Amino acid sequence: MIKSWIEAMRFRTLLVSMAGVVAGVGCAILLDSFRVMPALQCLAFAVLAQLASNFGNEYYDFKNGIDKKGRTGFRRGVTEGEIAPESMKRATFLTLTLAAVIGCGTLFYAPWWFLIIGILIMISALAYSAGPYPLSHHGLGDVAVVIFFGIVPVTLTCYLQTGTWECLDIALPTSVAVGLLAANVLVVNNYRDMEDDAAVGKRTTVVVFGRHFMSAAYLLSGILGMAVMIPVWHRLTFWSLIVPTVYITLHFMTWWSLRRAEGAALNPILGRTAVNLFIFSLMCLIVSIVYRLILT
Repeated sequence: MIKSWIEAMRFRTLLVSMAGVVAGVGCAILLDSFRVMPALQCLAFAVLAQLASNFGNEYYDFKNGIDKKGRTGFRRGVTEGEIAPESMKRATFLTLTLAAVIGCGTLFYAPWWFLIIGILIMISALAYSAGPYPLSHHGLGDVAVVIFFGIVPVTLTCYLQTGTWECLDIALPTSVAVGLLAANVLVVNNYRDMEDDAAVGKRTTVVVFGRHFMSAAYLLSGILGMAVMIPVWHRLTFWSLIVPTVYITLHFMTWWSLRRAEGAALNPILGRTAVNLFIFSLMCLIVSIVYRLILT
């Protein structure tokens, strides 16, 4: 039972929600505006929102007959009969409530309209798998990831600390990069599940375009992610180019493994894709700290 709940949390993918906040903090440090409490609140909110989305995905995919026993992907406790569906549903809304409470705490530092954005984020966490038009079932999951794991967390984390939209010069290209790299985690997930998804009418981008096309898209997303960061690299000194160099190396190695793997062998590649993203965000944070402490 405990093991099933741990699996439902999908700890490997939590690095994705953490990466957006870490990158946003890096942007704030680069702009000499780091604030501890808002940063911690953003991190807690992001992780809890993703946990709620993970729980909701397991519950609603079971309810809608999307999952089946013995699936190739990560085990689903509800589908396997190890977790009661109602328990997973309660966990989903309890976690979402905790996220809401922490999110409201940011209003001490943010304007009132942050409340609206927080509500939209929580609705989207459920809309990924639930509602009359689940995003993940209609090829919109990738777009949702770019927005809610890249653009939203990076820009809002940075804004919450700087208090001005002038931060977008740095935060916006960084957020698009993080979003593109985060979307690759979903690409691997759907790459693995293509046959299962197609059988139940779940039209992910991999089902629609095929594995060959999405393998190329995976590679291109990593390259584009580094390219959109050119304004940031230009603002920093030349040694900051170690960040895209390291990332592209890791990215290409992971993509090469993706092309050669199938079935359950894709699970570690999904984890590596998430780790690559987190390493990129962490390197951005470190470069910002070094720039601020040593070079200014």
